[in-house]
Amino acid sequence: MHTRTLRTALATATAGLAAATCLTAAGPAGASPVVAARNACSSSVAIDGFSDALDKTTFQDTYVGNFSALATDGRGSIAALSDRSALFRLDAKTLEPKSVVALADESGAALDSEGLVVDQDGTYLVSSETEPSVRRYSRTGKILDTLPVPAALRTTPTGRGQSNGTFEGLTLLPDGKTLVASMEYALSGDDTNLVRVQTWQRTKNNHFRLGAQYAYQVDAGLGVPEVTATPDGRLLVLERGFTSGVGNTVRLYLADPRRATDVSGTETLTATGIRTVKKTLLTDVAACPSLGATAKQPQPNPLLDNIEGMAVTGRTKGRLDVLLVSDDNQGTTQTTRFYRLRVRV
Repeated sequence: MHTRTLRTALATATAGLAAATCLTAAGPAGASPVVAARNACSSSVAIDGFSDALDKTTFQDTYVGNFSALATDGRGSIAALSDRSALFRLDAKTLEPKSVVALADESGAALDSEGLVVDQDGTYLVSSETEPSVRRYSRTGKILDTLPVPAALRTTPTGRGQSNGTFEGLTLLPDGKTLVASMEYALSGDDTNLVRVQTWQRTKNNHFRLGAQYAYQVDAGLGVPEVTATPDGRLLVLERGFTSGVGNTVRLYLADPRRATDVSGTETLTATGIRTVKKTLLTDVAACPSLGATAKQPQPNPLLDNIEGMAVTGRTKGRLDVLLVSDDNQGTTQTTRFYRLRVRV
């Protein structure tokens, strides 16, 4: 396994990010900035830069990659979750690893960990798509709680969830009371373009009980690898797919479940008779300028890779600072790549 000198690589990447910084121009008084054309992905999204500095590296004898989720941790760093049960803390500016903790289930087995929330008390809520499950962990990796999961969402043969297609995204709404998890793909028997979004409500004793469930309509052939709450309580949703010989499709949507039908009591989902989560396309990432990125396999845009993690890291003048990361699956044809976007919602 190849290991680089991280400080040198990260310093180079930071310089590259600075060179690619997005420019904005002032619009009418009180309006959001206008995205400069050279860095625009769409009228709502611009890319500030990307970094491959952590690709194929190790930290404290742990592979740095396989990233499936990101979250801000309130301590000036980013929590980054590997689907191989490793939870990293990264410097928020340089992305240099600071620490790593191994996670496991109750029997000590590794998780297929996919979703991550840093809760208000600093503990971690982590989803695994094996069962699926949502567990609370201490900062040292000790299991503190396990949340209830509807029987239908469990993987076959226990439930109707597809193997490797259940809880991928996990986020906590700004009120701190509502936890949201997205399935990646539809349940067996549901319309194949309708994925379920499960919520939980925080109880007085700081546990979570099952809440409403919604239907989110994905674009044909795509799944949902990540959801992240915006400061106003809506959701940023990543939709992603892969076609051999063509590459990845990655689209960023703004979604609002507030008027969607609660389908927790609906056994089979079809688009008839329900209100799905409202969504608005913000950008197709393939439309972003490549900024000199290279790809290890065919891609519609060499900037693209297997993007799977997302976090809102800040807010400036009506725009959200959004960090994305790709899951390299520890393979030679994929890259661990971080992307910095500015998103107007």
